Amino acid sequence: MNRILPGILAMAAIVVASNILVQFLIADGLLTWGAFTYPFAFLVTDVMNRVYGVQSARKVIFAGFVTGIVCSLIGTQITLQGDGYTYQAVALRVAIGSAIAFLIAQLTDVFVFDKLREGSWWKAPFASSIIGSALDTAIFFSIAFSQNLHVFGESADMEVSWAWESVPFLNFGTPVPLWVSLAVADWCVKLALALIALVPFRLIVRRLTARMV
Repeated sequence: MNRILPGILAMAAIVVASNILVQFLIADGLLTWGAFTYPFAFLVTDVMNRVYGVQSARKVIFAGFVTGIVCSLIGTQITLQGDGYTYQAVALRVAIGSAIAFLIAQLTDVFVFDKLREGSWWKAPFASSIIGSALDTAIFFSIAFSQNLHVFGESADMEVSWAWESVPFLNFGTPVPLWVSLAVADWCVKLALALIALVPFRLIVRRLTARMV
């Protein structure tokens, strides 16, 4: 367990930070800060998978999942103030959507990575991250923000009602709910970061593998 503890801590920190940052818009409302933090969860999973194997990667996922969701649920009980409004540090729907999307996407990442393990070094992390992040984006944004989902109660819906505003798609197309535009922009960022993350993936794997020799 000690050897994968850094992975567990990194995963938990990424999940908690992303659940908070996804509620803050940037780039004229086109993205959230969470789009730049959450993709690194796939980097953590892929490094653990490559260096320590499938079972260790799954342990990191489940441990990070439990830690992240506990901290996120605590965040739903913390009230913040800003711009004349009071709001929860982590909206309930964001916490639930993040937990479900995280578990499905990360386990899919592990499965795809393992299937491609014997190929070129970059294929497994790149393909698994692309597929996993696509699932994550679709599941998370639908549960966290869709105005057509009403299973969490009116109070929980109102916490994320800001995402229902009609805006031009990606700031220039046909009007769509804000969360739809955010989801697509988020997916584009994840695509870019999946490619960029190949560099730290290669370096970290080499460093950890060298220590094991």
